[in-house]
Amino acid sequence: MLANDSRQLVPYRQAALFLSGQRLPVLSGVVQAEANAPYVLWLRKVLEHARRNFKPGQVFAAAQLSPELAAQWAQWWPAHGLWVPLGDGSDLLVADDLAWTQPQAALLGHWCETWTHAHQALGKSRWLGALLSRNGDGARRRIPWVWPVLMIALALAMAYPVQMTVLAPGELVPARPTVVRAPMEGVVDAFHVQPNQLVRKGQPLFGFDEALIQSRLEVARQGLVTAQTDYRQTSQQALADPRARNQLGLLSGKIEEKRAEVQYLSDQLRRGRVLAPQDGVVLMDDPSEWIGRPVTVGERILRIATEGDAEVEVWLPLADASSLQPGDPIQLFLNASPLEPLQAKLRYMAHEAVERPEGYQAFRLRAALERPTEHRVGLKGTAKLFGEKVPLIYWVLRRPLTTVRLYLGW
Repeated sequence: MLANDSRQLVPYRQAALFLSGQRLPVLSGVVQAEANAPYVLWLRKVLEHARRNFKPGQVFAAAQLSPELAAQWAQWWPAHGLWVPLGDGSDLLVADDLAWTQPQAALLGHWCETWTHAHQALGKSRWLGALLSRNGDGARRRIPWVWPVLMIALALAMAYPVQMTVLAPGELVPARPTVVRAPMEGVVDAFHVQPNQLVRKGQPLFGFDEALIQSRLEVARQGLVTAQTDYRQTSQQALADPRARNQLGLLSGKIEEKRAEVQYLSDQLRRGRVLAPQDGVVLMDDPSEWIGRPVTVGERILRIATEGDAEVEVWLPLADASSLQPGDPIQLFLNASPLEPLQAKLRYMAHEAVERPEGYQAFRLRAALERPTEHRVGLKGTAKLFGEKVPLIYWVLRRPLTTVRLYLGW
């Protein structure tokens, strides 16, 4: 109002209001000034010069400034300036193309005094004024019992018991998921499901490249047929040739070997087509990253979670670790639904901290939901952990004391 609406009383082109205790000035026609802008830096120097050399409410021009400031006057300001101190450490600088008249300066000064009085009245707290009285000469006199009462009230407030709370990253995770691992070594050829897809038991999930296994199976089958043919021919020769009888045992063992190889490759071909072990939701990353990728036996490919089978996972940093017991309440404020926190009870807290991808060590916490939720697993948010009750002063100074002890060693 002072920087822009004062134009209704006195016309001007530019105004700059420097409020006491604020770094950025209020410029007319500008939403927010830049602290290191050349114009703002020049205005600060002009204000310092005016405070040292001018009288309150004085009209000035470029010739009354230092040569350094006067050289930049034409770049920033019109011809005539006016400095109006507000009396509370604040100042108002205005500039216009026309010369300032005495009535204009007086009217602007009277308006600034009214504004300063209202600004100071609104900035003071009423309860503090009630604790103060005035002598006959207008000087303030402190009531003797004010400070002891305030100290006692502060001490009682610091001793008030509050519940210890800690904030940590949280996520909805499956409580009892089924892990689907690679049943064999090979190359993943195709995926038949997508992330977050509902599947039924026995539904195909993904398959391995079967070309190599199929070719080896055909070779093994041909070898089995050849071994069986050799056995029949030798059996016929054994009727007349005693030496052929000695080869029947060797050929019989070769047939069993080929039959076992065919059975093994058939099982490998069947295991290369992985089916869903249960009904649920598929939890995995992008399937395209697995296609064409060689995997080893037992490598985890995806997980299947039953619908509604979710719990809260919290990673508690070492700096915020506190005494938590199973059954302590936990609230999870999901980023997707921050106004409806999920209520949970602490199930367990890991004894050892692990390294997180973010670069800090944290304890893993798991909490069971008090009631089922419609939110899907994988949603992240902020978990609020509630511990035992402690004095308010401990709750306020816990982190600072921890930092001080690290440096002092006590």
